[in-house]
Amino acid sequence: MRWTLRDLLKPISDHIQEIQNFREQNRGSCLFNHLSAVSESIPALGWVAVSQKPGPYVKEMNDAAIFYTNRVLKDYKETDKSHVDWVRSYLLIWTEMQSFIKQHHTTGLVWSKTGPIAPASLLDFTTPCPPPPPPPPPGPPPVFSDDDSESQVDRAAAQRSELFAQLNQGVGITKGLKHVTDEQKTHKNPNLKSQPTKNKSPTSANPSTVSVQKRPALLELEGKKWRVENFEQKQDLVIEETELKQVVYVFNCNNSTLQVKGKINSIIVDNCKKLGLVFENAVGIVEVINSKAVQLQVLGTVPTISINKTEGCQVYLSKEALNCDIVSAKSSEMNILIPEGEDDYREFPVPEQFKTIWDGSKLVTEPTEIAG
Repeated sequence: MRWTLRDLLKPISDHIQEIQNFREQNRGSCLFNHLSAVSESIPALGWVAVSQKPGPYVKEMNDAAIFYTNRVLKDYKETDKSHVDWVRSYLLIWTEMQSFIKQHHTTGLVWSKTGPIAPASLLDFTTPCPPPPPPPPPGPPPVFSDDDSESQVDRAAAQRSELFAQLNQGVGITKGLKHVTDEQKTHKNPNLKSQPTKNKSPTSANPSTVSVQKRPALLELEGKKWRVENFEQKQDLVIEETELKQVVYVFNCNNSTLQVKGKINSIIVDNCKKLGLVFENAVGIVEVINSKAVQLQVLGTVPTISINKTEGCQVYLSKEALNCDIVSAKSSEMNILIPEGEDDYREFPVPEQFKTIWDGSKLVTEPTEIAG
């Protein structure tokens, strides 16, 4: 039954993959937050494969969408109400799906006893495993004559007859086996066990076939968005000619340093590792998401710094930026460095562990002492 359900869900699974690939191929789009909201939540369509309580699974996907739809609302709530309507309509899909699941499939998918029967091709339980993925499209098929077809059938029949003839030899079938001497037996010659075996894997013979293709590095202005992508070991990245309406999007940059001069609208650091970012002024949010070991330094002012799904983030504030808001979620090893004197900083860790209590009318949450 397991393989039957997988076959039934394969078309949906393929479409989900196409949607997620489309989002990755359009990271420079002005509607990237819209695409991300759909891409992150569309797996909710697979709730039918969740064995217990699929409702919370759909809610989790809905929460993933809200993370990005909040950005859409922030960008368009004062300028274009159609985007606000889109957010409400899209999130309503998952809300209504949760209600449907809660009403009809609370503990998992329930099959109808009176519904249509699945095609016979999906009810073949003799197959021990699902079919492998289809091979690449073949070339044009060769043209066979009737004589060729008959000869292939004859050869196949002859091979089967030869196989059965060998099996019918009984004990005589072992006469063709090679004799193994005592020197070749591992239990009589322990030294053979310590000898390394040869790796005949095709991947070891040609390691270039399994190498990952790197995406080209990119630093360019696309409309009002600066795209900084796929840099490795680059310590002199600089964006100089900035305008107030421009944004900077930094993606997949590792062991690199970027400096943004002038006043910019906002900055997003996404999927970066060991990145150093130095900027002068931002009138909007500076956000770090899905990254590791990132260092930020603001030389001027910034109203909000957001840290999400990040492991390791050092934020160096200027004296002018001491009143900025720092928002964090699902992150660890965060430290805020406050200037003291001319060139000295004092480090303050951002709490990661919290305690929540009920005070009789509402929940009260505060950092625990162990969190610092």
